[in-house]
Amino acid sequence: MTETNYIVLDLEWNQSSDAEKADENLNFEIIEIGAVKMNAERVMVGEFSTLVKPKVYHELHKITSRLIHLQMRELNNKGIPFPEAMADFRTWCGENIMYCTWGPLDLLELQNNMKYYELEPLSDKPLPFLDVQKLFSLAFEDGKSRKSLEYAVDYLNIEKDIPFHRAFSDAYYTGKVLARIPEKYLEMVSFDLFHPPLTREDEVKVVFDNYAKYISRVFPNKNAALTDWEVISSRCYLCHKNLKKKIRWFTPNNKHYYCVAYCEKHGYMKGKLRIRKAGDDKVFVVKTTKFISEEEMNSIRERKTHAASLKKKKKE
Repeated sequence: MTETNYIVLDLEWNQSSDAEKADENLNFEIIEIGAVKMNAERVMVGEFSTLVKPKVYHELHKITSRLIHLQMRELNNKGIPFPEAMADFRTWCGENIMYCTWGPLDLLELQNNMKYYELEPLSDKPLPFLDVQKLFSLAFEDGKSRKSLEYAVDYLNIEKDIPFHRAFSDAYYTGKVLARIPEKYLEMVSFDLFHPPLTREDEVKVVFDNYAKYISRVFPNKNAALTDWEVISSRCYLCHKNLKKKIRWFTPNNKHYYCVAYCEKHGYMKGKLRIRKAGDDKVFVVKTTKFISEEEMNSIRERKTHAASLKKKKKE
């Protein structure tokens, strides 16, 4: 059986200095791709770096220029067209890979650029990846904060042997941090949702140590999503029993929905729905469920009462 390689990716991108002249189909144009390949033991076994010749924005935004110390002349002289860069990158990556990034934005912008050039997508459904920024927080901090890459490097006493803020160097340091993450956290995969599930068979259902996640297929509208049984049901992810709700679904903001159900064996279980846009006015749902204390349950009940009170006032 072929082992999975970790592709630790970082990108640099440029944007228009004049928002009114920005291309609505490509707000951020990739100008550099950097990556390191790590084997199953998280040892670096390969490097990739290329500059990308701009096609859309021919002036560097002042923030981009100041941050990465690149000149447009260098991109034009040494860069290659994005489709060619992506072909080289995907050949270098090979098969049986897991993408790893510092935060969730790189894969989003990579796929935005691929769509702009009508390239074959990385996936036609949710793409699992490792968000090393999140894993660092889970392993060494509170699990909620999101710190900078340089902070993590300093925290772990990793030697700074090349400058930050270039695609390859940031991929290199992200790989160094990944190598220090305890193995148990590598099961905490994230999902890039540039391509949400289109069918029930492609829906994502995954259970982690202390919560479960469900990513629904695309629905024609929010009402269709919120009347789907799989979306609004409460099933214990430990014993798989359908649970009776103690607090029915409510929303304080028409974006996030909450409920609390009760399992006789495992206690109170909070459900949270997030409505996500999928294009063409369609939507899909990300549902998380997690066991909570009775105190937390009462806090949610108070929140529902407050939301109902505000709703009533608006109608008056």
